[in-house]
Amino acid sequence: MIRSLLALLLVFCLPASFAQAKGTGTVSSADPRATEAGMEILRNGGSATDAAMAVMLALTVVEPQSSGIGGGGFLLHHDARTGLIDTIDGRETAPASATPALFLGNDGQPLPFGQAFPGGKSVGVPGNVALIKLAHDKWGKLPWADLFAPAIRLARNGFVVNKVLAGRLLQVAPLWENGFGDAQAIYWIKGKPAPEGATIKNPALADFFERLAANGPDAFYKDGAPAITKAIASASRNATQLTAADLANYRAKERPPVCAPYRIYKICGMGPPSSGATTVLQIFGMLERFDLGKLGKDNPESWHLIGEAMQLAYADRAKYLGDRDFVEVPVSGLLDPAYVRRRSALISPTRARTSYEAGTPPGAPVRTSAKGDDLPGTTHFVVVDGGGDIASMTSTVEGPFGSQLIAHGFFLNNELTDFAWMPEADGKPVPNRLQPGKRPLSSMAPTIVYAPDGKPWLAFGSGGGRTIIMHSLKTMIGTIDWKLSAAEAIRLPNLFFNGPALVAERNTYLEAMIPDLARLGEIVTPGDIPSKIMAVERTPGGWVGAADPRSPGVALSQ
Repeated sequence: MIRSLLALLLVFCLPASFAQAKGTGTVSSADPRATEAGMEILRNGGSATDAAMAVMLALTVVEPQSSGIGGGGFLLHHDARTGLIDTIDGRETAPASATPALFLGNDGQPLPFGQAFPGGKSVGVPGNVALIKLAHDKWGKLPWADLFAPAIRLARNGFVVNKVLAGRLLQVAPLWENGFGDAQAIYWIKGKPAPEGATIKNPALADFFERLAANGPDAFYKDGAPAITKAIASASRNATQLTAADLANYRAKERPPVCAPYRIYKICGMGPPSSGATTVLQIFGMLERFDLGKLGKDNPESWHLIGEAMQLAYADRAKYLGDRDFVEVPVSGLLDPAYVRRRSALISPTRARTSYEAGTPPGAPVRTSAKGDDLPGTTHFVVVDGGGDIASMTSTVEGPFGSQLIAHGFFLNNELTDFAWMPEADGKPVPNRLQPGKRPLSSMAPTIVYAPDGKPWLAFGSGGGRTIIMHSLKTMIGTIDWKLSAAEAIRLPNLFFNGPALVAERNTYLEAMIPDLARLGEIVTPGDIPSKIMAVERTPGGWVGAADPRSPGVALSQ
Protein backbone atom coordinates (compact mmCIF):
# COMPACT_ATOMS: atom_id res chain seq x y z
CA MET A 1 0.00 0.00 0.00
CA ILE A 2 2.72 2.43 1.03
CA ARG A 3 4.82 1.59 -2.01
CA SER A 4 1.88 2.12 -4.36
CA LEU A 5 1.11 5.46 -2.72
CA LEU A 6 4.73 6.57 -3.04
CA ALA A 7 4.61 5.65 -6.71
CA LEU A 8 1.46 7.74 -7.12
CA LEU A 9 3.07 10.69 -5.37
CA LEU A 10 6.10 10.50 -7.64
CA VAL A 11 3.84 10.50 -10.70
CA PHE A 12 2.24 13.65 -9.38
CA CYS A 13 6.01 13.91 -8.29
CA LEU A 14 -2.65 46.21 -11.28
CA PRO A 15 -1.58 46.96 -7.80
CA ALA A 16 0.51 43.87 -8.29
CA SER A 17 3.13 44.52 -10.92
CA PHE A 18 2.89 42.18 -13.91
CA ALA A 19 4.44 41.73 -17.32
CA GLN A 20 4.28 39.34 -20.24
CA ALA A 21 7.20 37.29 -21.50
CA LYS A 22 8.36 37.78 -25.08
CA GLY A 23 11.14 35.24 -25.27
CA THR A 24 13.93 36.10 -22.85
CA GLY A 25 11.95 35.28 -19.74
CA THR A 26 10.20 36.63 -16.66
CA VAL A 27 11.46 37.48 -13.17
CA SER A 28 9.37 38.24 -10.09
CA SER A 29 10.94 39.27 -6.78
CA ALA A 30 10.26 41.41 -3.72
CA ASP A 31 12.54 44.27 -4.82
CA PRO A 32 12.73 46.00 -8.23
CA ARG A 33 16.54 46.08 -8.14
CA ALA A 34 16.75 42.36 -7.55
CA THR A 35 14.23 41.72 -10.32
CA GLU A 36 16.35 43.81 -12.67
CA ALA A 37 19.45 41.84 -11.62
CA GLY A 38 17.71 38.66 -12.74
CA MET A 39 16.62 40.24 -16.01
CA GLU A 40 20.20 41.35 -16.69
CA ILE A 41 21.36 37.76 -16.39
CA LEU A 42 18.60 36.52 -18.71
CA ARG A 43 19.45 39.18 -21.31
CA ASN A 44 23.06 37.99 -21.18
CA GLY A 45 22.02 34.44 -22.04
CA GLY A 46 21.73 33.04 -18.54
CA SER A 47 19.40 30.26 -17.48
CA ALA A 48 16.51 30.56 -15.04
CA THR A 49 18.86 29.23 -12.36
CA ASP A 50 21.56 31.77 -13.19
CA ALA A 51 19.01 34.58 -12.94
CA ALA A 52 17.49 33.30 -9.70
CA MET A 53 20.91 33.09 -8.09
CA ALA A 54 21.68 36.67 -9.17
CA VAL A 55 18.38 37.74 -7.60
CA MET A 56 19.31 36.04 -4.31
CA LEU A 57 22.69 37.79 -4.27
CA ALA A 58 21.12 41.18 -5.04
CA LEU A 59 18.56 40.70 -2.27
CA THR A 60 21.46 40.18 0.14
CA VAL A 61 22.25 43.83 -0.55
CA VAL A 62 18.87 45.54 -0.89
CA GLU A 63 16.65 43.36 1.35
CA PRO A 64 19.05 42.48 4.19
CA GLN A 65 16.23 42.26 6.71
CA SER A 66 14.76 39.21 4.99
CA SER A 67 17.30 37.04 3.24
CA GLY A 68 20.80 36.69 1.88
CA ILE A 69 23.93 34.55 1.85
CA GLY A 70 23.94 34.52 5.65
CA GLY A 71 20.80 32.38 5.61
CA GLY A 72 19.35 29.45 3.73
CA GLY A 73 16.60 28.46 1.36
CA PHE A 74 14.79 25.90 -0.77
CA LEU A 75 14.86 25.75 -4.58
CA LEU A 76 12.48 24.08 -7.03
CA HIS A 77 13.67 23.63 -10.62
CA HIS A 78 11.65 22.53 -13.65
CA ASP A 79 13.58 21.36 -16.71
CA ALA A 80 11.57 22.18 -19.83
CA ARG A 81 13.50 19.72 -22.00
CA THR A 82 13.04 16.66 -19.80
CA GLY A 83 9.91 17.68 -17.89
CA LEU A 84 11.66 16.77 -14.63
CA ILE A 85 11.29 18.66 -11.37
CA ASP A 86 14.17 18.76 -8.88
CA THR A 87 14.53 20.36 -5.47
CA ILE A 88 17.56 21.52 -3.49
CA ASP A 89 17.60 21.92 0.29
CA GLY A 90 19.87 24.75 1.41
CA ARG A 91 18.36 24.96 4.89
CA GLU A 92 20.72 25.93 7.72
CA THR A 93 22.06 23.29 10.10
CA ALA A 94 22.69 23.35 13.84
CA PRO A 95 26.36 23.47 14.87
CA ALA A 96 27.97 20.38 16.36
CA SER A 97 28.00 21.99 19.80
CA ALA A 98 24.26 22.71 19.90
CA THR A 99 22.17 20.91 22.52
CA PRO A 100 18.40 20.33 22.71
CA ALA A 101 18.26 22.64 25.75
CA LEU A 102 19.93 25.56 23.95
CA PHE A 103 16.97 27.91 24.43
CA LEU A 104 16.06 26.88 27.97
CA GLY A 105 16.89 28.94 31.02
CA ASN A 106 18.26 27.67 34.33
CA ASP A 107 14.69 26.92 35.39
CA GLY A 108 14.23 24.54 32.44
CA GLN A 109 11.71 26.86 30.78
CA PRO A 110 12.05 28.57 27.39
CA LEU A 111 13.96 31.84 27.39
CA PRO A 112 12.13 35.03 26.42
CA PHE A 113 12.48 35.38 22.66
CA GLY A 114 14.20 38.73 23.06
CA GLN A 115 17.03 36.99 24.91
CA ALA A 116 17.32 34.10 22.48
CA PHE A 117 17.51 35.49 18.95
CA PRO A 118 20.02 38.40 19.02
CA GLY A 119 23.64 37.31 19.04
CA GLY A 120 25.42 34.06 18.40
CA LYS A 121 23.14 31.61 20.19
CA SER A 122 20.65 31.50 17.33
CA VAL A 123 22.99 31.22 14.31
CA GLY A 124 22.78 28.13 12.12
CA VAL A 125 25.32 27.20 9.45
CA PRO A 126 24.23 29.20 6.36
CA GLY A 127 23.24 27.17 3.31
CA ASN A 128 22.51 29.58 0.47
CA VAL A 129 26.02 29.72 -1.00
CA ALA A 130 26.21 25.92 -1.16
CA LEU A 131 22.71 25.87 -2.68
CA ILE A 132 23.56 28.27 -5.48
CA LYS A 133 26.77 26.39 -6.28
CA LEU A 134 24.96 23.05 -6.53
CA ALA A 135 22.19 24.63 -8.64
CA HIS A 136 24.68 26.40 -10.90
CA ASP A 137 26.65 23.18 -11.44
CA LYS A 138 23.45 21.43 -12.56
CA TRP A 139 21.63 24.09 -14.56
CA GLY A 140 23.84 27.14 -14.98
CA LYS A 141 24.89 28.49 -18.38
CA LEU A 142 26.88 31.63 -17.61
CA PRO A 143 30.21 31.58 -15.74
CA TRP A 144 29.83 31.53 -11.94
CA ALA A 145 31.46 34.95 -11.57
CA ASP A 146 28.91 36.61 -13.87
CA LEU A 147 26.10 35.96 -11.38
CA PHE A 148 27.70 38.33 -8.87
CA ALA A 149 28.06 41.40 -11.09
CA PRO A 150 24.68 43.08 -10.34
CA ALA A 151 25.01 42.54 -6.58
CA ILE A 152 28.58 43.83 -6.52
CA ARG A 153 27.47 47.05 -8.25
CA LEU A 154 24.60 47.55 -5.81
CA ALA A 155 26.84 47.03 -2.79
CA ARG A 156 29.75 49.15 -4.02
CA ASN A 157 27.90 52.01 -5.73
CA GLY A 158 25.07 52.17 -3.20
CA PHE A 159 21.32 51.65 -3.19
CA VAL A 160 18.40 53.76 -2.00
CA VAL A 161 16.65 52.72 1.21
CA ASN A 162 12.98 51.95 0.54
CA LYS A 163 10.06 52.30 2.92
CA VAL A 164 10.15 48.68 4.05
CA LEU A 165 13.84 48.66 4.97
CA ALA A 166 13.56 52.03 6.71
CA GLY A 167 10.68 50.69 8.80
CA ARG A 168 12.58 47.56 9.78
CA LEU A 169 15.61 49.62 10.78
CA LEU A 170 13.42 51.70 13.08
CA GLN A 171 11.94 48.52 14.51
CA VAL A 172 15.32 47.13 15.60
CA ALA A 173 16.84 50.51 16.58
CA PRO A 174 16.34 49.99 20.36
CA LEU A 175 18.16 46.67 20.10
CA TRP A 176 21.05 48.08 18.10
CA GLU A 177 21.48 50.98 20.51
CA ASN A 178 22.85 48.48 23.03
CA GLY A 179 25.41 46.97 20.68
CA PHE A 180 25.67 45.60 17.14
CA GLY A 181 28.08 48.30 16.06
CA ASP A 182 28.92 46.49 12.82
CA ALA A 183 25.27 46.73 11.76
CA GLN A 184 25.09 50.40 12.79
CA ALA A 185 28.21 51.17 10.75
CA ILE A 186 26.42 50.12 7.56
CA TYR A 187 22.77 50.98 8.15
CA TRP A 188 22.84 54.04 10.42
CA ILE A 189 23.56 57.59 9.25
CA LYS A 190 24.71 60.22 11.74
CA GLY A 191 23.81 58.02 14.67
CA LYS A 192 20.30 57.15 13.53
CA PRO A 193 18.70 54.45 11.36
CA ALA A 194 18.95 55.31 7.67
CA PRO A 195 15.67 56.92 6.56
CA GLU A 196 13.71 56.20 3.41
CA GLY A 197 15.48 57.78 0.45
CA ALA A 198 18.97 57.60 1.95
CA THR A 199 21.75 55.87 0.03
CA ILE A 200 23.66 53.00 1.63
CA LYS A 201 26.95 51.57 0.42
CA ASN A 202 28.35 48.26 1.63
CA PRO A 203 31.97 47.99 0.43
CA ALA A 204 32.76 45.06 2.75
CA LEU A 205 30.01 43.03 1.10
CA ALA A 206 31.15 44.09 -2.38
CA ASP A 207 34.68 42.94 -1.56
CA PHE A 208 33.43 39.62 -0.25
CA PHE A 209 31.23 39.05 -3.29
CA GLU A 210 34.29 39.61 -5.46
CA ARG A 211 36.17 36.93 -3.51
CA LEU A 212 33.21 34.55 -3.80
CA ALA A 213 33.00 35.24 -7.53
CA ALA A 214 36.69 34.53 -7.98
CA ASN A 215 37.18 31.60 -5.62
CA GLY A 216 33.80 29.87 -5.34
CA PRO A 217 32.15 28.56 -2.16
CA ASP A 218 35.49 27.96 -0.44
CA ALA A 219 35.65 31.74 -0.02
CA PHE A 220 32.61 31.37 2.23
CA TYR A 221 32.88 27.99 3.95
CA LYS A 222 36.67 27.90 4.42
CA ASP A 223 38.48 31.19 3.82
CA GLY A 224 35.50 33.22 5.09
CA ALA A 225 34.97 31.11 8.19
CA PRO A 226 37.23 33.05 10.60
CA ALA A 227 35.26 36.28 10.20
CA ILE A 228 31.96 34.43 10.60
CA THR A 229 33.02 32.62 13.77
CA LYS A 230 34.59 35.81 15.11
CA ALA A 231 31.32 37.71 14.64
CA ILE A 232 29.52 35.03 16.62
CA ALA A 233 32.16 34.85 19.32
CA SER A 234 31.99 38.64 19.72
CA ALA A 235 28.49 38.16 21.10
CA SER A 236 29.91 36.02 23.86
CA ARG A 237 26.98 36.66 26.16
CA ASN A 238 24.82 34.71 23.77
CA ALA A 239 27.05 32.48 21.65
CA THR A 240 27.16 28.86 20.68
CA GLN A 241 30.40 27.45 19.38
CA LEU A 242 29.74 27.46 15.66
CA THR A 243 33.15 26.50 14.34
CA ALA A 244 35.15 26.52 11.13
CA ALA A 245 34.52 22.78 10.97
CA ASP A 246 30.74 23.34 11.02
CA LEU A 247 31.07 25.64 8.01
CA ALA A 248 33.46 23.37 6.12
CA ASN A 249 31.20 20.35 6.63
CA TYR A 250 28.00 21.98 5.33
CA ARG A 251 26.38 20.45 2.24
CA ALA A 252 23.29 21.46 0.29
CA LYS A 253 21.16 18.41 -0.52
CA GLU A 254 19.03 17.28 -3.41
CA ARG A 255 15.68 16.03 -2.13
CA PRO A 256 12.77 14.29 -3.85
CA PRO A 257 9.85 16.65 -4.45
CA VAL A 258 6.51 16.10 -2.77
CA CYS A 259 3.75 16.06 -5.40
CA ALA A 260 0.06 15.19 -5.37
CA PRO A 261 -3.06 15.97 -7.42
CA TYR A 262 -5.69 18.61 -6.69
CA ARG A 263 -8.69 18.50 -8.98
CA ILE A 264 -7.14 18.14 -12.47
CA TYR A 265 -3.82 19.75 -11.52
CA LYS A 266 -0.57 18.40 -10.10
CA ILE A 267 1.09 20.41 -7.33
CA CYS A 268 4.76 19.96 -6.44
CA GLY A 269 6.84 21.43 -3.63
CA MET A 270 9.58 20.80 -1.09
CA GLY A 271 9.69 17.81 1.20
CA PRO A 272 10.95 17.85 4.80
CA PRO A 273 12.56 19.72 6.46
CA SER A 274 10.03 21.97 4.71
CA SER A 275 6.48 21.44 5.93
CA GLY A 276 5.13 23.58 3.11
CA ALA A 277 4.15 21.09 0.42
CA THR A 278 3.00 18.35 2.80
CA THR A 279 0.72 20.68 4.74
CA VAL A 280 -0.64 22.48 1.65
CA LEU A 281 -1.42 19.18 -0.08
CA GLN A 282 -3.11 17.78 3.00
CA ILE A 283 -5.36 20.86 3.21
CA PHE A 284 -6.21 20.47 -0.47
CA GLY A 285 -7.06 16.81 0.09
CA MET A 286 -9.51 17.78 2.83
CA LEU A 287 -11.09 20.49 0.68
CA GLU A 288 -11.45 18.53 -2.54
CA ARG A 289 -14.91 17.14 -1.69
CA PHE A 290 -16.28 20.68 -1.40
CA ASP A 291 -17.22 22.67 -4.52
CA LEU A 292 -15.23 25.79 -3.74
CA GLY A 293 -15.65 26.97 -7.31
CA LYS A 294 -19.41 27.06 -6.96
CA LEU A 295 -19.27 28.61 -3.51
CA GLY A 296 -16.94 31.37 -4.71
CA LYS A 297 -14.52 33.75 -3.10
CA ASP A 298 -17.23 36.03 -1.69
CA ASN A 299 -18.97 33.29 0.26
CA PRO A 300 -18.15 33.03 4.00
CA GLU A 301 -18.62 29.26 3.77
CA SER A 302 -15.57 29.03 1.49
CA TRP A 303 -13.35 30.72 4.04
CA HIS A 304 -14.89 28.71 6.89
CA LEU A 305 -14.00 25.46 5.09
CA ILE A 306 -10.49 26.70 4.38
CA GLY A 307 -10.05 27.68 8.03
CA GLU A 308 -11.23 24.31 9.32
CA ALA A 309 -8.94 22.31 7.00
CA MET A 310 -6.06 24.63 7.85
CA GLN A 311 -6.27 24.02 11.58
CA LEU A 312 -6.54 20.25 11.22
CA ALA A 313 -3.52 20.14 8.91
CA TYR A 314 -1.44 22.40 11.14
CA ALA A 315 -2.18 20.07 14.07
CA ASP A 316 -0.64 17.22 12.09
CA ARG A 317 2.25 19.48 11.08
CA ALA A 318 3.09 20.20 14.72
CA LYS A 319 3.10 16.52 15.64
CA TYR A 320 4.80 14.82 12.70
CA LEU A 321 6.97 17.15 10.60
CA GLY A 322 10.73 17.60 11.02
CA ASP A 323 14.09 16.90 9.39
CA ARG A 324 13.70 13.40 7.95
CA ASP A 325 17.46 12.85 8.18
CA PHE A 326 16.90 12.68 11.96
CA VAL A 327 13.29 11.62 12.52
CA GLU A 328 10.78 9.44 10.72
CA VAL A 329 8.37 11.73 8.88
CA PRO A 330 5.22 9.99 7.58
CA VAL A 331 4.76 12.10 4.44
CA SER A 332 3.02 9.30 2.54
CA GLY A 333 0.74 8.63 5.51
CA LEU A 334 -0.19 12.28 5.90
CA LEU A 335 -1.17 12.38 2.22
CA ASP A 336 -2.77 8.92 2.14
CA PRO A 337 -6.16 9.41 0.40
CA ALA A 338 -8.08 7.34 2.95
CA TYR A 339 -6.50 9.19 5.86
CA VAL A 340 -7.16 12.58 4.28
CA ARG A 341 -10.80 11.59 3.71
CA ARG A 342 -11.13 10.73 7.41
CA ARG A 343 -9.69 14.12 8.32
CA SER A 344 -12.01 15.85 5.86
CA ALA A 345 -15.01 14.11 7.40
CA LEU A 346 -14.30 16.08 10.58
CA ILE A 347 -15.21 19.29 8.73
CA SER A 348 -18.80 20.51 8.78
CA PRO A 349 -19.83 23.11 6.21
CA THR A 350 -22.24 24.65 8.70
CA ARG A 351 -20.43 24.61 12.05
CA ALA A 352 -16.87 25.18 13.26
CA ARG A 353 -15.12 22.63 15.42
CA THR A 354 -14.20 23.51 18.98
CA SER A 355 -10.84 21.71 18.92
CA TYR A 356 -8.31 20.57 16.32
CA GLU A 357 -6.18 17.60 17.33
CA ALA A 358 -3.64 15.74 15.24
CA GLY A 359 -4.72 12.48 13.68
CA THR A 360 -2.89 9.17 13.28
CA PRO A 361 -1.81 8.73 9.66
CA PRO A 362 -0.66 5.33 8.34
CA GLY A 363 2.90 4.56 9.38
CA ALA A 364 2.97 7.34 11.97
CA PRO A 365 5.42 6.94 14.84
CA VAL A 366 4.34 7.66 18.40
CA ARG A 367 4.73 11.40 18.71
CA THR A 368 3.83 14.42 20.77
CA SER A 369 2.97 17.84 19.42
CA ALA A 370 5.37 20.76 19.65
CA LYS A 371 4.92 24.48 19.46
CA GLY A 372 7.17 26.59 17.28
CA ASP A 373 7.09 29.70 15.16
CA ASP A 374 8.79 30.81 11.96
CA LEU A 375 9.29 34.56 11.91
CA PRO A 376 8.21 36.58 8.86
CA GLY A 377 11.72 37.59 7.72
CA THR A 378 11.69 35.69 4.43
CA THR A 379 11.52 36.37 0.69
CA HIS A 380 10.60 34.55 -2.51
CA PHE A 381 11.57 34.94 -6.15
CA VAL A 382 10.77 33.02 -9.29
CA VAL A 383 12.25 33.02 -12.80
CA VAL A 384 11.24 31.42 -16.08
CA ASP A 385 13.73 31.68 -18.94
CA GLY A 386 13.13 31.79 -22.67
CA GLY A 387 13.48 28.02 -22.95
CA GLY A 388 10.80 27.38 -20.34
CA ASP A 389 13.06 26.30 -17.45
CA ILE A 390 11.76 27.51 -14.06
CA ALA A 391 13.57 28.30 -10.82
CA SER A 392 11.35 29.03 -7.81
CA MET A 393 13.20 29.78 -4.56
CA THR A 394 12.33 30.86 -1.04
CA SER A 395 15.22 32.33 0.98
CA THR A 396 15.46 33.57 4.56
CA VAL A 397 17.58 34.78 7.46
CA GLU A 398 14.55 34.16 9.75
CA GLY A 399 13.58 37.27 11.76
CA PRO A 400 14.26 40.83 10.62
CA PHE A 401 18.07 41.02 10.20
CA GLY A 402 18.43 37.49 11.59
CA SER A 403 20.74 37.36 14.60
CA GLN A 404 21.67 41.04 14.03
CA LEU A 405 25.31 39.93 13.62
CA ILE A 406 27.36 41.06 10.60
CA ALA A 407 30.17 39.13 8.90
CA HIS A 408 31.76 40.30 5.63
CA GLY A 409 28.97 42.88 5.35
CA PHE A 410 26.01 40.45 5.45
CA PHE A 411 23.68 39.42 8.28
CA LEU A 412 23.89 36.01 9.90
CA ASN A 413 20.61 34.16 10.40
CA ASN A 414 18.79 33.28 13.61
CA GLU A 415 17.38 30.03 12.22
CA LEU A 416 18.04 27.92 15.30
CA THR A 417 15.02 29.58 16.89
CA ASP A 418 12.91 27.62 14.36
CA PHE A 419 13.56 24.47 16.38
CA ALA A 420 11.13 23.48 19.11
CA TRP A 421 12.51 25.08 22.25
CA MET A 422 11.14 22.40 24.56
CA PRO A 423 12.80 19.18 23.35
CA GLU A 424 10.19 16.97 25.00
CA ALA A 425 6.45 17.09 25.59
CA ASP A 426 4.44 14.57 27.59
CA GLY A 427 7.70 12.74 28.25
CA LYS A 428 8.39 12.14 24.55
CA PRO A 429 10.92 13.81 22.23
CA VAL A 430 9.37 16.21 19.74
CA PRO A 431 10.32 15.75 16.06
CA ASN A 432 11.62 19.30 15.62
CA ARG A 433 13.86 19.28 18.70
CA LEU A 434 17.32 20.76 18.25
CA GLN A 435 20.14 18.30 17.49
CA PRO A 436 23.67 18.84 16.11
CA GLY A 437 23.71 18.91 12.32
CA LYS A 438 19.91 18.98 12.09
CA ARG A 439 17.88 21.34 9.91
CA PRO A 440 14.97 23.13 11.58
CA LEU A 441 11.43 22.64 10.37
CA SER A 442 10.35 25.33 7.91
CA SER A 443 7.12 26.62 6.39
CA MET A 444 8.83 27.82 3.22
CA ALA A 445 6.83 26.52 0.28
CA PRO A 446 8.21 27.18 -3.20
CA THR A 447 5.66 25.61 -5.53
CA ILE A 448 5.16 24.61 -9.16
CA VAL A 449 1.67 23.70 -10.42
CA TYR A 450 1.25 21.54 -13.52
CA ALA A 451 -1.79 21.92 -15.77
CA PRO A 452 -3.76 18.97 -17.20
CA ASP A 453 -1.54 19.07 -20.30
CA GLY A 454 1.40 18.13 -18.08
CA LYS A 455 3.16 21.44 -18.56
CA PRO A 456 3.97 23.91 -15.76
CA TRP A 457 1.25 26.49 -15.38
CA LEU A 458 2.04 28.40 -12.18
CA ALA A 459 5.19 28.84 -10.08
CA PHE A 460 5.25 30.92 -6.91
CA GLY A 461 6.07 31.22 -3.22
CA SER A 462 5.98 33.76 -0.41
CA GLY A 463 7.57 35.13 2.72
CA GLY A 464 5.63 35.21 5.96
CA GLY A 465 6.79 32.58 8.47
CA ARG A 466 4.16 29.97 9.32
CA THR A 467 1.61 31.91 7.26
CA ILE A 468 3.52 31.03 4.05
CA ILE A 469 1.54 27.80 3.79
CA MET A 470 -1.73 29.71 3.77
CA HIS A 471 -0.48 32.31 1.29
CA SER A 472 0.34 29.43 -1.02
CA LEU A 473 -3.02 27.79 -0.48
CA LYS A 474 -5.13 30.86 -1.18
CA THR A 475 -3.11 31.65 -4.31
CA MET A 476 -3.84 28.18 -5.72
CA ILE A 477 -7.51 28.18 -4.67
CA GLY A 478 -7.83 31.59 -6.32
CA THR A 479 -6.37 30.37 -9.61
CA ILE A 480 -7.69 26.79 -9.70
CA ASP A 481 -11.13 27.05 -8.06
CA TRP A 482 -12.02 30.69 -8.55
CA LYS A 483 -10.45 31.08 -12.02
CA LEU A 484 -8.54 34.23 -11.13
CA SER A 485 -5.29 35.34 -12.67
CA ALA A 486 -2.20 34.95 -10.49
CA ALA A 487 -2.17 38.71 -9.83
CA GLU A 488 -5.84 38.62 -8.76
CA ALA A 489 -5.31 35.56 -6.57
CA ILE A 490 -2.35 37.19 -4.82
CA ARG A 491 -4.60 40.14 -3.93
CA LEU A 492 -7.11 37.86 -2.17
CA PRO A 493 -7.28 38.36 1.62
CA ASN A 494 -4.85 36.45 3.79
CA LEU A 495 -6.15 34.05 6.45
CA PHE A 496 -4.43 32.42 9.41
CA PHE A 497 -5.21 31.39 12.98
CA ASN A 498 -4.15 32.18 16.53
CA GLY A 499 -5.08 29.48 19.02
CA PRO A 500 -8.75 28.66 18.49
CA ALA A 501 -9.45 31.88 16.58
CA LEU A 502 -9.13 32.60 12.88
CA VAL A 503 -7.30 35.79 11.91
CA ALA A 504 -8.71 37.68 8.92
CA GLU A 505 -6.49 40.18 7.15
CA ARG A 506 -7.36 43.66 8.29
CA ASN A 507 -8.97 46.12 5.87
CA THR A 508 -10.07 43.42 3.42
CA TYR A 509 -13.47 42.05 2.49
CA LEU A 510 -12.65 39.02 4.66
CA GLU A 511 -12.69 41.29 7.71
CA ALA A 512 -16.16 42.39 6.70
CA MET A 513 -17.24 38.71 6.74
CA ILE A 514 -16.43 38.29 10.44
CA PRO A 515 -20.12 38.43 11.55
CA ASP A 516 -21.06 35.81 8.92
CA LEU A 517 -18.18 33.56 9.98
CA ALA A 518 -19.24 33.97 13.61
CA ARG A 519 -22.66 32.58 12.69
CA LEU A 520 -20.83 29.45 11.50
CA GLY A 521 -19.25 29.15 14.93
CA GLU A 522 -15.89 30.64 14.02
CA ILE A 523 -14.08 32.94 16.40
CA VAL A 524 -12.46 35.52 14.12
CA THR A 525 -10.32 38.56 14.83
CA PRO A 526 -8.88 41.05 12.34
CA GLY A 527 -5.11 41.25 12.10
CA ASP A 528 -2.17 42.25 9.97
CA ILE A 529 -0.96 39.28 7.92
CA PRO A 530 1.87 40.45 5.66
CA SER A 531 2.91 38.42 2.63
CA LYS A 532 5.38 38.60 -0.26
CA ILE A 533 3.87 36.31 -2.87
CA MET A 534 5.83 36.30 -6.15
CA ALA A 535 4.59 34.31 -9.14
CA VAL A 536 4.84 33.52 -12.82
CA GLU A 537 1.82 32.17 -14.72
CA ARG A 538 1.57 30.56 -18.17
CA THR A 539 -1.19 32.15 -20.25
CA PRO A 540 -2.23 31.73 -23.90
CA GLY A 541 -0.09 34.79 -24.66
CA GLY A 542 3.00 33.59 -22.80
CA TRP A 543 4.38 33.77 -19.28
CA VAL A 544 3.06 36.54 -17.02
CA GLY A 545 4.69 37.61 -13.78
CA ALA A 546 2.94 38.95 -10.69
CA ALA A 547 4.16 40.50 -7.43
CA ASP A 548 2.36 40.97 -4.13
CA PRO A 549 1.05 44.54 -3.71
CA ARG A 550 1.77 44.20 0.02
CA SER A 551 5.47 44.39 -0.91
CA PRO A 552 7.57 46.70 -3.09
CA GLY A 553 8.17 43.77 -5.45
CA VAL A 554 7.79 43.81 -9.22
CA ALA A 555 7.77 41.36 -12.11
CA LEU A 556 9.60 42.12 -15.35
CA SER A 557 9.79 40.43 -18.74
CA GLN A 558 11.58 40.91 -22.01
